[in-house]
Amino acid sequence: MRRINKRTLPCLLLLLLLLLQGGCAGLRPSLEPPSLSLTSFRLLPSAGMAPSFEIGLHIINPNRTPLPLKGISYRVTLEGHKLLSGVANDLPVIAGYGEGDLLLQAKVDLFSGLRLLSDLMAQPRDSFSYALEAKLDIGSMLPSIRIKETGDIQLQPASPR
Repeated sequence: MRRINKRTLPCLLLLLLLLLQGGCAGLRPSLEPPSLSLTSFRLLPSAGMAPSFEIGLHIINPNRTPLPLKGISYRVTLEGHKLLSGVANDLPVIAGYGEGDLLLQAKVDLFSGLRLLSDLMAQPRDSFSYALEAKLDIGSMLPSIRIKETGDIQLQPASPR
């Protein structure tokens, strides 16, 4: 049996690592990110200082493979202030080329909410920018899916033409 010298061993280990990484990359299916939209938003009864909200999300899976949701973490920002955040882990499987609804609970970040209120009192506006960010965990062998929806909320009705 031939001995491997000390200079060859690191090269062989590096080659083995590259082969393993390339093999694992081939096992991951390429998934198109699902669509995520806010469908409901309501205040829940709360015993503490920070109010709780129930958030309804609608997920559309544009892939042929089902999305077995293991968990979700999410946050909602308004005018750059993190207002709501939360996590959930008891979630349904979204069928391939299917849709599903989630009801999540979130608490308000009180200090961020106060900073937002202070900004709005100092500089009133008719529209607000928002962002909904979510990270969907679909299992240990697949990478998490990150989704970000942004837009503006208009407070003034559109003027008739």
